[in-house]
Amino acid sequence: MIQWVELVVFGLLFLLVTVLGFVASRWQSSGSSMDHLDEWGLGGRKFGAWITWFLVGGDLYTAYTFVAVPALMFGAGALGFYALPYTVVLYPIVFLPVLRLWSVSRVHGYVTPADFVRGRYGSSLLAFIVALTGIVATMPYIALQLVGLEAVLRTMGLNGTGFAGHLPLLIAFVILAVYTYQSGLRAPALIAFVKDILIYLVILVAVIYLPARLGGWSAIFGAAEQKFAQPNPTTGQPTGSILLTGNNQLQYITLALGSALALFLYPHSLTGVLASRGRDVLKKNMVALPAYSLLLGLLALLGFVAIAAGSKPITNNATGRPDTNTIIPVLFDGQFPDWFAGVAYAAIGIGALVPAAIMSIAAANLWTRNIYKEYLHKAASPQQEARQAKLASLVVKFGAVAFVLFVDPQFSIDLQLIGGVIILQTLPAVAIALYTRWLHRWALVAGWVVGMGYGLYLLYLIPNPAAGKAHFGGSALTLDKLTVLGWHPFAGSTVQIYVGFVALVVNLVVAVVVSAILHAAKVAPGSDATAGTDYHADEGSSRLKPVADTPVH
Repeated sequence: MIQWVELVVFGLLFLLVTVLGFVASRWQSSGSSMDHLDEWGLGGRKFGAWITWFLVGGDLYTAYTFVAVPALMFGAGALGFYALPYTVVLYPIVFLPVLRLWSVSRVHGYVTPADFVRGRYGSSLLAFIVALTGIVATMPYIALQLVGLEAVLRTMGLNGTGFAGHLPLLIAFVILAVYTYQSGLRAPALIAFVKDILIYLVILVAVIYLPARLGGWSAIFGAAEQKFAQPNPTTGQPTGSILLTGNNQLQYITLALGSALALFLYPHSLTGVLASRGRDVLKKNMVALPAYSLLLGLLALLGFVAIAAGSKPITNNATGRPDTNTIIPVLFDGQFPDWFAGVAYAAIGIGALVPAAIMSIAAANLWTRNIYKEYLHKAASPQQEARQAKLASLVVKFGAVAFVLFVDPQFSIDLQLIGGVIILQTLPAVAIALYTRWLHRWALVAGWVVGMGYGLYLLYLIPNPAAGKAHFGGSALTLDKLTVLGWHPFAGSTVQIYVGFVALVVNLVVAVVVSAILHAAKVAPGSDATAGTDYHADEGSSRLKPVADTPVH
């Protein structure tokens, strides 16, 4: 049954952000044309501290985060809390690298991380690999924003089957596609203000009101502990735990660290960084962005609140299976007045639009600068680049919609797990290269190939008996499946580890060994267009030439 009050409130707030999306093309434009990739794809590179805080925060903390993290807590318990330490350690890790990347990109006019790799190593192949990896890893991420938005629509009663059941989602993304095409990065930057205000309002009200209504946190944790003690009917094992176990502690640590290393390798994260106007802006943001981690920790606990409230996920009429992503919308629907539930749904829905727009823009920038211009049209003008990026952003968005229309959403979730493993393989070429060029370009290519291949092979080995899957059942690998030239060093072990972390270590080992061999053979490492760059370049330096100085090695 359609929840009309919730739907009306959701619709009005959605209309508000739609208007903001269209007027954003004139916001802070100073008469600048959108027919330039710097303006359309990076907002003119002049976002200040507040805008950057909302933009990067809205980019990293997505609609899927708001439904998936508490859903994981609801289904598995303590393991789902990995999202909190990973966003705590994230900002100290990336503080210095993002400042260096911003400076060199501002001096040389780089729009994407692959642009930097192209300049740093003089290798179009390595840049192509980084660009392609970024696009492939981003696509399922966009699809997951649709999964989060559709969970909200399903809770409001829009749970039909076939194409008609997806029509509201399709309409929402058509609107998103149109105003992103017109306004570029300025649209999600402006909408992020509304999204984050709504999210903070909803979560703060929820974590104060709901525990008081349900008997306090002691009763909530007690209900969660009782639920997880019950065995899974398929496997006979406990469904989860409110504390980590001996088998998943290593997985928790490596998943948190691996996720922290991966997050700012995603092209959409770096797009928000490169759009800021100065190093001081980024410094302030790296200090202030952990405030979102506090919000995320409170949000995660709502998974246990849903257990205490007796919330049950809605069955997806298209698949006939319970959709655990609906658990938080169902909690709000059952515990709050309809009008406030509508506000909460709007916050989640708008939380899908902001990152989806940024992700599609970032993927379009990669396509335009590192594939289209590099291989298809080397003499492309700035206007042709901007036009190509706009068209590519449309293709990316509707490709994500096709995932939801024609593929089981669970497959998109599995792809996102794989996406984290994939994007981690660009860390040596993008992040380490900011500090040294000792790793040879051909060694980086070899490391990427081996790390990527081994990571995908390990993912293939992982089953998920509860979901009836023999392969690609998650990202947690038992150590007994690790082999070294046929040797099983951890035979019989049931301890789990994050596949992305293992694949990255293999990638780095190969890159170091091959680099040592190539240096010993005196193979030239290639040109470096970034040599002598002032890594402390700040505002207004986009027109500066590289400073004559000692290259960073």
